[in-house]
Amino acid sequence: MNIVILGAGLMGRLLACQLARAGHSLELFDAGGPEALNSAARAAAAMLAPLAESAITEASVVQMGVHGLKRWPELIAQLDEPVYFQQDGTLVLWHRQDAAEADRFSRQLQATGASLPNLPRPQTLDAQGIARLEPSLASRFAQGLYLPGEGQLDNHQLLAAMLSQLQGLGVKLNWDSPRAPCDFSPGSPGQPDWVFDCRGLGAREQWPALRGVRGEIITLLAPEVKLSRPTRLIHPRYPIYIAPKQDGIFVLGATEIESDDRSPISVRSTLELLSAAYSVDSGFAEARVLDLVTQCRPALPDNLPSIRHLGPRVLQINGLYRHGYLIAPAMLDVVMELFDANTSPLAANFSLSIQNADN
Repeated sequence: MNIVILGAGLMGRLLACQLARAGHSLELFDAGGPEALNSAARAAAAMLAPLAESAITEASVVQMGVHGLKRWPELIAQLDEPVYFQQDGTLVLWHRQDAAEADRFSRQLQATGASLPNLPRPQTLDAQGIARLEPSLASRFAQGLYLPGEGQLDNHQLLAAMLSQLQGLGVKLNWDSPRAPCDFSPGSPGQPDWVFDCRGLGAREQWPALRGVRGEIITLLAPEVKLSRPTRLIHPRYPIYIAPKQDGIFVLGATEIESDDRSPISVRSTLELLSAAYSVDSGFAEARVLDLVTQCRPALPDNLPSIRHLGPRVLQINGLYRHGYLIAPAMLDVVMELFDANTSPLAANFSLSIQNADN
């Protein structure tokens, strides 16, 4: 079939790679350039942490995240270029003054475990347990949690590897070329057979319920820091995470700020993020700041993802909120079921909303 995809962020590239490998003829349109500088997919730590996210989201998202953890190694293996992926669990830490917030977080994890008994159980750590997992943190924290099986990937490597594959598969890539679903009439002579709209906040004109949730990311070069797994620091204003990548690179971020402001990161946020990192490991004092990025994640009123029919053979995929990398494989597999059979058992398993635009 001839297929048009709007948006070359995470979902757009994943879907394009899947369809192109299946032999379909694709044309992809994006309002930005190939580096995805204006995409929420670039400004992310790409942590794959369904249990940790269960403290702030619904069970359906957690289930999609568990599915994604299994699927990411398979999806990465299909790419020709290497993409960093690790699954060594998540460390959750807090300072003494944030113990009450940590207790609330722990109780939320317990509630998730009761409703989803197949999830791995969080492990309570004392100071010695933390030191065994992360020797560089010895004596810095008295207690924490370890969430086994959780992981992360390098989103910049992933976006570049998918772009390379699309180029190798002969997909027609149109950069700096914004398009909307109304620009196409699927099924008409000279028109595509299908249109998939993966534009995130770029689709707000057609999906007014979308809103932006601001995320702020700092990338550091800190070769002296030896953290080996993603670490979440309980914080009174918003969750802060530290995600180690390869070659001494660390990503610091927070992604729950209710604002669609895309202006540069504030002094307050910069100080909070850097101070939080320093409070975890003093080695960050000598880190070099490589990048400061702000971006908005597309979210719907219930903060849950949705797929909707805009018309015959026109699907919109949106509302991935702060869970993009966590749930993207599940969303991809649901879309492929809808494309192949016009129905999706997976969507029912995930309690994923599939609507018509007039609903």
